[in-house]
Amino acid sequence: MTREAMTVASLLDDATTRIGATLGLETREARLEARVLAAFAWGVAPAWLIAHDTDLPVQAQITQFGTLLARRLAGEPIAYLTGMREFYGRSFRVSPDVLIPRPDTELLVERALAHMPDDLAVTVLDLGTGSGCIAITLALERPLACVTAVDCSAAALATATHTGSILNAPVEFLTSDWFSALTGRRFDLIVGNPPYIATADPHLARGDVRFEPLSALAAGPDGLADLRHLIAAAPEHLKPGGALLVEHGYDQANAVRALLQATGFSHPQSWPDLSGICRVSGGILSE
Repeated sequence: MTREAMTVASLLDDATTRIGATLGLETREARLEARVLAAFAWGVAPAWLIAHDTDLPVQAQITQFGTLLARRLAGEPIAYLTGMREFYGRSFRVSPDVLIPRPDTELLVERALAHMPDDLAVTVLDLGTGSGCIAITLALERPLACVTAVDCSAAALATATHTGSILNAPVEFLTSDWFSALTGRRFDLIVGNPPYIATADPHLARGDVRFEPLSALAAGPDGLADLRHLIAAAPEHLKPGGALLVEHGYDQANAVRALLQATGFSHPQSWPDLSGICRVSGGILSE
């Protein structure tokens, strides 16, 4: 394609074809990714790309877009390229120091909100907050709640704190290896999305997760190591009648409910996502 013929539209068409072929995406998804990359590279709104589809990009624009496209074709996640990902209707800052927020985790937020009356100042703990998407969302959806978020990664906490500041979310962020910095503190609700993938799972070498922090993904031979630990330790940090809710793998619901019951949580339950797969389980601490 000659420089003279390379309009915004043709540049995006070419990128769409390459993204689809290289990453195995359907045309609609590939086109969306091409537009996101172009808008970010050029600092314009997505609508600008439509209004200016017959414009001829200058060489600097072509180079900027080409650099991002090459990184995407190498498998680097869109969220890390743009530094942002939407979650529960808000934009969150992301970096390779944190997991990319995923729609699956919105189920955990919805179940947590069901345990948080909007007229009570309930205390909530988010374990392994990462990007802060869970803690910040809960704090903004329930303004009276007192939300604390912990992570052992200083870099992750810096990312979460930055987003919390931008969104004016009143969250207490603490450096803590799970409950290590919370001696003597108890909460009405504890939520967590801990690592739950088996260390030998081949999915760790595929797709976006290749670029995400392994420490936030893998948890022992069966993927349950961190879930076992936090479920066992949670009662010491819950008020009587308090609830624990955790996200887990697609095939771990039975095991997680068994762990909850063995630890003293009454009537453990699991909830399915929109695909019918149980991704969240929890229970109430027996009084």
